[in-house]
Formats: sequence, structure tokens, C-alpha cells
Amino acid sequence: MFKREFWVKYFPADVRNKKVVEFLELKQGNMTVAEYAAKFESLSVFSPYYNTPEAEYDKCIKFESGLRPEVKHLIGFSEIR
Repeated sequence: MFKREFWVKYFPADVRNKKVVEFLELKQGNMTVAEYAAKFESLSVFSPYYNTPEAEYDKCIKFESGLRPEVKHLIGFSEIR
């Protein structure tokens, strides 16, 4: 109950929706992997689907897809999933 009231009071729907879009469009760009990972985690809380145990695989795919190509290449087949 408290968590819901907190979200409603301090994060209006339009702000939450903007954060969801920001998360869905997030790319590493010129961030380090650590910076990208931190931003990814902080924005993922606004996307309820990605915060379920069932979506863990999809969350990993989303993270990988936002990495720069040269970083993806370095990861190779080790996969973070």
C-alpha cells in the first residue's frame, strides 16, 4: 500500500510513462558499461514487466541489445543470460 501511494504521489503517470519510454529506448552510446548498467537498472524499475522472475531472460536480452556493437562482440558467446 505504501509503495503504491509513494509512486502515485511522487511519480505521476506522465513521469512514469516517460521513464518507461526512456528505458525501452536506452542504448549504451558513449557511456561505460558500468554507467549503462546503472542507468539500465535505475530505469527498469519503471517497467513492471521487466521486474518479474518470468522476464529475467527478456531483461538480459534488452540489456544486451542496448550495448554498443564492439562491446557485444567482446562478450561474444559468453552471453550474460
